[in-house]
Amino acid sequence: MLKHHNALGVALALRPTQPVTLVRPHAARRAARFFIEKFPGTSMYAVKANPSPDLIRTLWDAGLTHYDVASIAEVRLVREVAPHAVLCFMHPIKAPEAIAEAYHVHGVRVFSLDSLPELEKIVDATRTNGVAASDLTLCVRLRVSSSHSKLSLASKFGVPADEAAPVLMAARQVADALGICFHVGSQAMSAQAYADAMAQVRAAIVAAGVTVDIVDVGGGFPSDYPGMAPAPLESYFEVIHRAFEALPISYSAELWCEPGRALSAEYASVLVRVEARKDDVLYINDGAYGALFDAAHVGWRFPVSLVREDASHARDLAFSLWGPTCDDMDYMRGPFALPADIQAGDYVEIGMLGAYGQAMRTGFNGFTAGETVIVSDEPMASLYGVTQESPDARISRVQH
Repeated sequence: MLKHHNALGVALALRPTQPVTLVRPHAARRAARFFIEKFPGTSMYAVKANPSPDLIRTLWDAGLTHYDVASIAEVRLVREVAPHAVLCFMHPIKAPEAIAEAYHVHGVRVFSLDSLPELEKIVDATRTNGVAASDLTLCVRLRVSSSHSKLSLASKFGVPADEAAPVLMAARQVADALGICFHVGSQAMSAQAYADAMAQVRAAIVAAGVTVDIVDVGGGFPSDYPGMAPAPLESYFEVIHRAFEALPISYSAELWCEPGRALSAEYASVLVRVEARKDDVLYINDGAYGALFDAAHVGWRFPVSLVREDASHARDLAFSLWGPTCDDMDYMRGPFALPADIQAGDYVEIGMLGAYGQAMRTGFNGFTAGETVIVSDEPMASLYGVTQESPDARISRVQH
């Protein structure tokens, strides 16, 4: 993999005609160490955020030992890249064949569920010669509010706390270790999301009268985007720890979390080229079917920076973006603030795309990503106490 100092170095050296993914392994290592050292429990990486083998290897080398996998393909991937990793199959609804392969072939022992039929499926699929498994860790997923988060995950999975007792009691009977898990939604902007969810955990435990060995607070930990600057992550950890300590659980119970965005967002950005300009609209060579799915479909605003050898002194204007495909849905409203003199042929770095940007990319209309290049400068935003980029790292930079 090629290496350069920053986006400008890549643009000058390669003059790329396709989008270039810029990766920062040092940023991923720093994020992993932050969670390992500061979260008051076990942190596992939610692979769906970015399934890059290089990223998984980087996180493993940084000391992250647990991985939240959501499909048998993710199970196989992590087992190949990090053979000794602890894999937790946290998708609440799984194919029986996927459960069986995960358990019998790949050594997976942790499974989530949110219903009695799913529990029966796990028990049946993990039998050996007709004998039920005795080493399962089963995490019952509660449905909690996503009201504090930018993207909801409250509709599809989870059993309401006031209906969870039968599932918890049945899981307790067959589990070696019983857990409760939840997900407050993606990009939680307040630690109150976790306090509210923990209140639901308490209610479910009391109603079921079971001994709980694991409380998994899921993901939702935020990153820093324009218009979405969160409080320090330590404040989230403090709220979670206080709520955990107050739960009626086993004295040896474990606290888990599943960060995805918070571990991967700062890992990657994308260098794109402006192919045309029409007033305040730029046509670029990446878009909704590439790394900018969220910018198009949920109006996510990413930091942008003009990458040009000669500094621009023009005022900033609010631009929207069209992607390269023939589809009218390939549109990113923004606003994205860039210098008013930007023109066709200029390059723009779009930051904080390590989470979901790479994972959602397709080859629709024949438009695909170009090279992946390692860069050594800092990401365009960070929650991990780093100094932002020096003037020569990015000629123009706008972050709101």
